[in-house]
Amino acid sequence: MAEMTLASIPDFVEGNIVKGIVVDKTPKEAVIDIGYKSEGIVPLSEFEEPDSVQIGQEVEVLLESLENEEGMVVLSRQKAAQKQNWDKILKTFEEGGTITGKVKQVVKGGLMLNIGVEAFLPASQIDIVPPKNLKEYEGATLTCKIVKISEERKNVVLSRREIVEAERNQKRLQFLEKVNVGDLVKGVVKNVTDFGAFIDLDGIDGLIHITDMSWGRINHPSEILKVGQQIEVVVIDVDREKERVSLGLKQKTPNPWEKIEEKYPVGTKVKGKVVNLAPYGAFIELEPGIEGLIHISEISWTQKITRPNEVLSMGQEVEAVVLDLNKEEQKLSLSLKALEVNPWEKASETYPPGSLIKGKVKNFSAYGAYIELENGLDGFIHVNDLSWTRKINHPSEVLKKGEQIEAKVLEIDKTNQKILLGIKQLTEDPWKEIEKKYKVGEVVSGKVSKIASFGAFIQLADEIDGLVHISQISAERVAKVKDVLKVGQEVSARIIKIDKEERRIGLSIKALNYTAEQLEKERERMEFSRPAEELGSLEDAFSKAEEDYRPGESKKKS
Repeated sequence: MAEMTLASIPDFVEGNIVKGIVVDKTPKEAVIDIGYKSEGIVPLSEFEEPDSVQIGQEVEVLLESLENEEGMVVLSRQKAAQKQNWDKILKTFEEGGTITGKVKQVVKGGLMLNIGVEAFLPASQIDIVPPKNLKEYEGATLTCKIVKISEERKNVVLSRREIVEAERNQKRLQFLEKVNVGDLVKGVVKNVTDFGAFIDLDGIDGLIHITDMSWGRINHPSEILKVGQQIEVVVIDVDREKERVSLGLKQKTPNPWEKIEEKYPVGTKVKGKVVNLAPYGAFIELEPGIEGLIHISEISWTQKITRPNEVLSMGQEVEAVVLDLNKEEQKLSLSLKALEVNPWEKASETYPPGSLIKGKVKNFSAYGAYIELENGLDGFIHVNDLSWTRKINHPSEVLKKGEQIEAKVLEIDKTNQKILLGIKQLTEDPWKEIEKKYKVGEVVSGKVSKIASFGAFIQLADEIDGLVHISQISAERVAKVKDVLKVGQEVSARIIKIDKEERRIGLSIKALNYTAEQLEKERERMEFSRPAEELGSLEDAFSKAEEDYRPGESKKKS
């Protein structure tokens, strides 16, 4: 009996947790009997639910001291709970188990949780991807693993990431085991990149490539998807070995190209919107997922367009004609100019060769002038067709931009889309009847029009030029033509030669007073000597003159 009595007596050691009975309760305190010679008082504030404390209730308390100055036992419910929690934390840490706690507050670098004691959960250990906004976890209850403990400082560091990873691994295996191509699955947009978007399928990430987001044109995935957005997608491929899932959005709707031949047969007029402008053409959206290309060559029959944006602009509504389609390559060729009749088809009827036209000088090139005609067509006058008699080096010598002129149609070149015109053809070629106007031995007058090292050109009537060779200027030796003659100077000379074939009239100033006999000798002398500068046509001589000297410019150095 004595042994039994001793065994039933509690082991009252300060610092231990003992059981007691609530024997009395006041508005602020509870009186606890632990079976010792005196009772202890515990503030109700130390209980989790003070109002639920009842007389006769058994509670566990920490024995702080067996006797205080008043002879009472010193007890603590709060310290008992802390010791119990700490013991539980140590045991959980040793066994590698998990513990649950409520988020108390957001602190620098992570969260503070109440797991019986305060514990720190670093932001990097909250989830697989560190959250951007920690405040969304305030008040949440999280299950974590204890990764570090300092008993001296009573510090605890937690990690939730390992638990999340384990859960995701399990869910990933389950997903890969059950999912099939063609299944509809739901997920949340996790990340958006230039090439696509990653979708969290609750355990595994799937990729929607940008080409599988829409049948239509998109420049960036962010035009369709946003991070955090919940979406339903189609599984288009599953690689179970590599644990990869390819997803699609556009596959939820029929491919608009399936019935393209029925909807847009060749020759059909269609309407659409300009969605892209490239150097080689414009892309027109006919409907979501269907785009056609208007090549730059299909914009206009007549306009010389170098870039599509000269005529078209982004968002512009246009009408076009379907030229060609390729269902397999999903290509659709359109044309703007096919809406109108090709004006070149009727160019021969509108401007038959030999007819006279009126038009405005539109532009110059080094070889001629472009003339704006009706129906958007242009004609071209070569410099050689500007004058029968004058050597024209550039069309601006006789024409001005914007000037209204009359010309004759010489030729229609449909293949190269050219209408060749001429101004000189409006009049008869004066060289055809040159013998009727001028005779060898006749004295003529005119103005010096050009000066060269080998002689001077004299403009006669009908703008016909004759050449006075340097040897024919004076009976005395002439070293430089410009020392004797000036451009614009009125001179008289005698015709000593007419060459209709070469279109050349030879003049002589020194032969003005020659007798018929002297003139014949001079003509014969010229025939036999034929100076190099006199060989060839008048056109060749003009060219040589241009090389040697231009009025108003300094002489070129050889």
